[in-house]
Amino acid sequence: MSTTIPPDDPARELAIAHPDDPSLKHLAVVGDTYTVLLSGDQTAGRYALIDMLIPPGGGPPPHRHDFEEMFHVLEGTIEVTLRGVASVAGTGDTVNVPANAPHSFVNASSERTCLLCLVTPAGLEEYFAEFGDRVPSRTAPAPDLTDDERRERMDRAMQLASRYRIENLVGGD
Repeated sequence: MSTTIPPDDPARELAIAHPDDPSLKHLAVVGDTYTVLLSGDQTAGRYALIDMLIPPGGGPPPHRHDFEEMFHVLEGTIEVTLRGVASVAGTGDTVNVPANAPHSFVNASSERTCLLCLVTPAGLEEYFAEFGDRVPSRTAPAPDLTDDERRERMDRAMQLASRYRIENLVGGD
């Protein structure tokens, strides 16, 4: 069996992401701070890489999506619930969330957790940009929102979810 590798695409360039670069998209999302290190625009849509700073108690509500998601824990611990079963991942651990599986995660510790999140194909970073609030840096805390502002962000996230192949689950995962 012979396979032919496609020719190089000279329009694509080397990308080096410096996480503290102020020109990157730094977004406050559900109380967490996410920095888009590599977007689908830079990877021909193949994947996106997101730096996630999760404060104590932070993390998204239960959801599922039709794309693969991987977390590598750079610092701290995260409790990941997949199909109703909770597991803890700590510094140095890598977690794969299969496409379509109901899941959530929470920082159940008293310290900040830092994750690298890889999604394939890309698109999750665009979803976050649609309802997240821009912040000046990857370590900037999420803005203090009023209850009405928080509800408005969550309503927007719920309305946009299907466009990004995400299903938010109510009542647990």
